[in-house]
Amino acid sequence: MDPKTARIYRILFSSVYPMYIQKVEKKGRTKAELDTVICWLTGYDAQGLQDQIDRKTDFQTFFAEAPQLNPNASKITGVICGYRVEEIEDPLIQKMRYLDKLVDELAKGRAMEKILRQ
Repeated sequence: MDPKTARIYRILFSSVYPMYIQKVEKKGRTKAELDTVICWLTGYDAQGLQDQIDRKTDFQTFFAEAPQLNPNASKITGVICGYRVEEIEDPLIQKMRYLDKLVDELAKGRAMEKILRQ
């Protein structure tokens, strides 16, 4: 694994989470909606999500310990940070970009049922 990829794996979820909250709240959405989206993707419940934040896990651990990636995650498509999420080959980076894409959709005011691919 190249050093750049290794560095991405070690980013702390707990350090990015407040930025997600700030991003969605600035656009009139709530932390509760953000948590719903994160739990939908990862299978964590509210306590499990909070435990990950409290333990300051990195993204690699956050996704490795996730109860179950939502089977509809593959329906998350589009461009994030200049990359098509459905074409990202590294499984962990793809999951991170899925999460980024969901947070973006939430911040852009997309309806919850569309975000949750229902």
